[in-house]
Amino acid sequence: MPRRSPLVIGHRGAPGYRPEHSRASYELALAMGVDAVEPDVVVSRDGVLVVRHENEISGTTDVATRAEFAGRRTTKSVDGTSLSGWFAEDFTWEELSTLRCRERLPALRPGSADFDDTQPILRLRDVLDLVRDASPGAARARGVVLEIKHATYFASLGWNVADLVAAELGAAGWADGTPPLTIESFEPTVLAELKGRGIPGTYVYLLEATGRPFDLVMRLGADAPTYAATAEPRGLDLLVGAVDGISVDKRMILAPDRRGRVTGPSPVVADAHERGLSVFTWTCRPENRFLLGPFRTRGGPGAFGDYEGEWAVIRDAGVDGVFVDHADLGVDFFRG
Repeated sequence: MPRRSPLVIGHRGAPGYRPEHSRASYELALAMGVDAVEPDVVVSRDGVLVVRHENEISGTTDVATRAEFAGRRTTKSVDGTSLSGWFAEDFTWEELSTLRCRERLPALRPGSADFDDTQPILRLRDVLDLVRDASPGAARARGVVLEIKHATYFASLGWNVADLVAAELGAAGWADGTPPLTIESFEPTVLAELKGRGIPGTYVYLLEATGRPFDLVMRLGADAPTYAATAEPRGLDLLVGAVDGISVDKRMILAPDRRGRVTGPSPVVADAHERGLSVFTWTCRPENRFLLGPFRTRGGPGAFGDYEGEWAVIRDAGVDGVFVDHADLGVDFFRG
């Protein structure tokens, strides 16, 4: 059943104000009242689950400025895409712990960039402990929405990410169903593996507006279903019993036409709810750069546009959860 108001999830903490995945970002999101925060995890050389949005880390850390790591720059194919830079799996956790967080979009978010190089990067365990410590005395327990990145890629390097996640959740006291836990991924295979291990939680399949899941591409080739097809009624039918919900690119709800005009809300939320599936959406951001054309205003890419107009379409669709970069704005709008 849809919630009366959606869960407000701090997307990588509160990256509208602090560098993403930093301790300060998570602490601020929790202080602003989010229901949960979302850490993404990748794997270090020695099998530590590290909180980064991608395994290529030059855009969000100071690694490119560190002379001792200059020789680690390389080019790799990750999920079929060629990337150049520095990769988490080429560093031990001890080495990674010396790096400092940086704002991904400094020109767009200069206020957040003011906090560059002040905080070390985190492990998953650090975030789990931080969220648990924030809950005592609070009106409600805070949750974690854990996103698993590139599970098939890391399997090719010898790491079973499901095993690593299960072990870490158990060690941190997050595997008994007490803290609110959601596990999500763009790859359904790792979700099935974790669910099969009996870890209590809400399992959510992430869907992009285009493309196909890499794990299914590796297994099925051209027969792998597209994300778009999965969001259709027949695709949703196949998810019943396999996952608890989906999390969709907001464009799949807003349904812009060729001119960028909103035609939504699309039927995807209602179709999923009819099948007992919850629906999250990503990512609600207020800056013009991230809004559809009709909601942009003057002031340039970093200025706040008519975000409330765009978010209203998403709210009125009846979503169960929203990912936000500006935690205070998300709490005020979606819970107001």
